[in-house]
Amino acid sequence: MKRINTLALLLVLGLCYAPAQAQLKGFGIGPYLESGVPVGSFSDAYNTGWGAGIGAIINLPAKLAVTGSVGYMQFSGESNIPDLKAIPVRFGLIFRSLPIIYLKAEAGAANYTGDGADGSAFILAPGVGVRLLKFDFQAKYEAWMKSGTNGFFGLKAGYYF
Repeated sequence: MKRINTLALLLVLGLCYAPAQAQLKGFGIGPYLESGVPVGSFSDAYNTGWGAGIGAIINLPAKLAVTGSVGYMQFSGESNIPDLKAIPVRFGLIFRSLPIIYLKAEAGAANYTGDGADGSAFILAPGVGVRLLKFDFQAKYEAWMKSGTNGFFGLKAGYYF
């Protein structure tokens, strides 16, 4: 799992350093901010989470695109529960049902960090989004699965160069 995460991180970072003059048609990269509201038993122990990162998108033919992101996400714990901190690495596929509206499915790994960090969780994240010029807004449900599921509804806003 760590080898996959390292390769994913190197891929996203490599895309970040692509020369600006290359101007690959249909390619975008940029920062994003996100929030997540825990649901189910996850909401019993944690409050709203906040995160930031960098994402990339490569447009493909037939209304499809490939996407990837790496970031940092933190959920504050209730009373004596330590905060849950992670570095999520996600890859996915986008289907544009209409010119500005899309459906998205992502998978990846949430690598836990900080005090009491214990490995990684598998990520599944379906969602729907709107792309207006260089701005991207998305609503999703994201599940981090390890020994049980930590699920949350999320909102994500990004800007692609």
